[in-house]
Amino acid sequence: MPLRRSSALAGAVTLALVVTGCGSSSDGGSDKAGDARTRTFAADNGKIKIPANPKRVVATGYAVPVMIEAEAPLVGISSWKRGEPMMSKKDLATYKKLSKVAGEQAAETNYEAIAEAEPDLIVIGVPAPVLGDIDMQRLKSIAPVVAIGPTVPSAWREQSRKQADAAGALKKFDATQKAYEDKAAGLAKKYKNVLPDLKLGHIGAYGEVAKGTFQREFGGSWGTNIAEDVGATYYGKVKKPGPGSRAVSEYPSLEELPDGLAEADAITYSVNADGSVPESVKYVMDSKLWKNLSAVKAKKTFPIRYTEAATYGQAMQTLDAIDESFAPLLKS
Repeated sequence: MPLRRSSALAGAVTLALVVTGCGSSSDGGSDKAGDARTRTFAADNGKIKIPANPKRVVATGYAVPVMIEAEAPLVGISSWKRGEPMMSKKDLATYKKLSKVAGEQAAETNYEAIAEAEPDLIVIGVPAPVLGDIDMQRLKSIAPVVAIGPTVPSAWREQSRKQADAAGALKKFDATQKAYEDKAAGLAKKYKNVLPDLKLGHIGAYGEVAKGTFQREFGGSWGTNIAEDVGATYYGKVKKPGPGSRAVSEYPSLEELPDGLAEADAITYSVNADGSVPESVKYVMDSKLWKNLSAVKAKKTFPIRYTEAATYGQAMQTLDAIDESFAPLLKS
């Protein structure tokens, strides 16, 4: 399953370095635009010397929507179809017109196309275990490569900022982050008298019907982390934590549903961008076990769209969806 993921900051390279603490150097290295300034950037693949002010950036994986949203100087990207429903019209138009130098999977990287794009920086936004599917040495022969991939779902905030910083695109990024945080604070105030008192559970979209399992997401997961920014509290924790998203979600059998969510005062669940219910979630909701849950009987179930948001712009849409879904709480 998926892990569930600007114009250059002119005259403010120093500010970017102070904010991120990545460090810098100016030992005579140069990028393709002839700018001799470089800095050392801490990435998943080590400390990499990169242009202080990149002019031609290639981005893949989870870095794609971040770079588009931050208006980084992109010259090539990987395909990122899973994120299309969450892109604004402007960002989607940019996404569609940019040259695709890789497919949906890391193994579908087109090295020739990347070389032809003549990047001065390559940002790889895939999980660390997937880096083995990429010929890093070949990429490094084209341009400096920084790998900044997803870990636990809620870490998209820090990871997206690092990606934007590497590309020198913090100005637009920071403005969008502030807009998100202001909106989340407003919603937290709006629901402060009802939401924090609820003990919540969440049904995610990645259960497997064929195996008779459902996905329960806990705090910090894709379906819960943005709701937590407005005051939601999800109880419980994974019995046997694993890497990445498995640290904050698990896949029990449907028979375990009553035990898992018996204590929930309310239940949220992931739906598609158009509001339709995924087959894996419908499988749960069609069962008698679901209908016998206290939260369901009390009509305290709430769909959430855009639960896979991994940028601040996308997460603004998630906040709107959460507000729309939780509105009945203010009338009860």
